[in-house]
Amino acid sequence: MSETIPQEFWQGVEQFNTGQFYACHDTLEALWIEAGEPEKTFYQGILQISVALYHLENLNWRGAVILLGEGSNRLQRYPSSYNGVDVDELLSQSAALLTTLQQIGPDKITAGDLGKNQVLSLPRIVLVSY
Repeated sequence: MSETIPQEFWQGVEQFNTGQFYACHDTLEALWIEAGEPEKTFYQGILQISVALYHLENLNWRGAVILLGEGSNRLQRYPSSYNGVDVDELLSQSAALLTTLQQIGPDKITAGDLGKNQVLSLPRIVLVSY
C-alpha cells in the first residue's frame, strides 16, 4: 500500500458514492494510467465497477454484468481493507448486485428500477479507518 493516497482517489470515492459513475471513471482512470502496482489494479477494479453501474443506469445489462464481474475479479486479490476501502464490503455488494442482475435478466431492467427498487441495491464504497 502506498504511503499517501492521492486526493483524486477520495474524489473518485465521493463520485462513486453519490452516483456520479462516469465522473468516477474519469477520475480513477487518470490515476490508473499513472499508477504502478498494486494500486494500478486496485484503481482499475473500482473504476470497472463504476462503469458497470453507469452501464446499468443506461439499461445496458450486458455491459453492467461483464464489468461487475471483471472489476470484482481484480479486487479479489486485495486484503479485506486496502487504501482505506472496505474491499470485502464492496465485493459483497457487487456480487449481490451481479447475482440479482443475472437472475432477473436483461429484459426486466427499467430506468425506474435504479435507486428506487430495493432489488437493485447499488454498491457503495465503505471506508475503514486505520
